[in-house]
Amino acid sequence: MSNPQVRPQAEEEPALIEAAREAANEVLEAATEVERYIEKGTPQFMRTSLALFSGGFATFALLYCIQPMMPVLSKAFSISAAESSLALSVATAMLALGLLVTGPISDAIGRKPVMVVSLLAAALFTLGSAVMPTWHGVLLMRALVGLSLSGLAAVAMTYLSEEIHPQHIGLSMGLYIGGNAIGGMSGRLISGVLVDFISWHAALAVLGGLALVAGLVFWRVLPESKHFRPAPLKPATLLNGYRLHFRDAGLPWLFLIGFLLMGSFVTLFNYIGYRLLAEPYHMSQAVVGVLSVVYLSGIYSSAWVGSLADKLGRRKVLWAVILLMLGGLLLTLFEPIPLMLAGLLLFTFGFFGAHSVASSWIGRRALRAKGQASSLYLFSYYVGSSLAGTLGGVFWHYYGWNGIGLFIGSLLVVAVLVSLHLARLPALPGNTLAQAAH
Repeated sequence: MSNPQVRPQAEEEPALIEAAREAANEVLEAATEVERYIEKGTPQFMRTSLALFSGGFATFALLYCIQPMMPVLSKAFSISAAESSLALSVATAMLALGLLVTGPISDAIGRKPVMVVSLLAAALFTLGSAVMPTWHGVLLMRALVGLSLSGLAAVAMTYLSEEIHPQHIGLSMGLYIGGNAIGGMSGRLISGVLVDFISWHAALAVLGGLALVAGLVFWRVLPESKHFRPAPLKPATLLNGYRLHFRDAGLPWLFLIGFLLMGSFVTLFNYIGYRLLAEPYHMSQAVVGVLSVVYLSGIYSSAWVGSLADKLGRRKVLWAVILLMLGGLLLTLFEPIPLMLAGLLLFTFGFFGAHSVASSWIGRRALRAKGQASSLYLFSYYVGSSLAGTLGGVFWHYYGWNGIGLFIGSLLVVAVLVSLHLARLPALPGNTLAQAAH
């Protein structure tokens, strides 16, 4: 006769074994999920870095190739410096507006498709701007370029924050922003030199062709998303996401940092060409274009400062690199060329370093709707470009370079104060990624 105590125990054992197996599977799945992140030194990391570098290159080359042409456009269309700056301001304004839409679209349909279409469309619209016979036609094409580029600008940071291992996000973000720096430098350098020898129409056509090549490289090389989870595109969800981010103690201040940084940077480079073409320098357009090599300091600083922030913490680094921008600005107020060049180098180094820190901080501070958080940061960033870049023309018209220095200096002082406030904020409770922001 069987023992009645044994049967229930025998029946329980398979259930316990199955429960243990399921628990083990969950642990393995969690470990596999971590392994799926792209880590430094792997082929996927190299492919991602190359693709995002190419994307950042094309984005900033197309956006800012018009900047050294502004004095040429002023003469060609008989317009003022402030009016000429609209060729950049309308592009950045439309880019800012597009960011509010393209980020959520990427949340619904995927990161890579949005970025690829963005790059290719922007290149085609740049080719279109090269054949426009009127100023209004140029502005229309530039607006479409900005709107198209919003797709990559809104999504690139989100893609990196989803796919790259958390320990290497600062470095990967720095490499992407380094591509931005090379693109900005190359766009300004190529167009600035070319317009001394060929028409501005032909110069834009060259940049559009180069951007097409970069877009195709991006398409072929970028790995498909592994951590992307589609979310339905619902207006109510979007509004809830925006409310969530603006209620956060840190994110709105980071959005303001983006506004102030980009407003300062674009204003300086919008009008430095006018200063160097006039007395006492009388530089040629080609020489002014060559000065874009100061972007090399930004290429280095974006990756180096990003890695430094991973080690020391963002709150300890951000205010310091903004102070470097302020120091560089002060040097540009002096007349000797060596001091002015040193100021441009220091200012550019500080800007790209600060942008690298702030943009990576967004991805770590936002716990949900990361795409929207990145979009809001970049929206503020490019609104700063549009508003400050054109308003700076008023200061230039009435007060010359000293007026530009006063205007930019005021923006940077506010940025330093905001960064010091961010440094005092406590990390988000229970968020291990937020601990890295210390």
